[in-house]
Amino acid sequence: MTWMEFLRWAHVIGATVLLGTGAGIAFFMVMAHRTGDARLIAHTASTVVIADWIFTASAVVAQPVTGVLLANAMGWSLSEGWIVVSMALYVVTGLFWLPVVWMQSRMRDLARTAAAANEGLPDAYHRLYRLWFACGFPAFFAVLGILWLMTARPHFQLW
Repeated sequence: MTWMEFLRWAHVIGATVLLGTGAGIAFFMVMAHRTGDARLIAHTASTVVIADWIFTASAVVAQPVTGVLLANAMGWSLSEGWIVVSMALYVVTGLFWLPVVWMQSRMRDLARTAAAANEGLPDAYHRLYRLWFACGFPAFFAVLGILWLMTARPHFQLW
């Protein structure tokens, strides 16, 4: 495997992990939430928080590194339109992801407390869940946009 092939492979793996982990985490959190069972939600959210820190965080670090190295190896300028828009969407994704990780941790803690007290989920949990759910859409669509830009590499000038 050449250096270029390795960079492409690593970059695609990172993109796949970002999309797959994000979609998987969202699916499992939504399905757990639908049960209304504080114990199940606490357990699922605990797993989700770990997965986010292990998989998503690794990909979040790897993507810009492999992307810049790949662009340099391919002779692409980082000021090309599709690269600039990709990086902007990446920042947008991060601006939603960081609070989402905090919300997941907080929802986990609220569900644990409710489960331990054998009580229903508090209003604070439900407010956070709605906000968490809403944050998922722009982040998910931003990642889809990045993947399209990464594969189509449309030629356009921003300035």
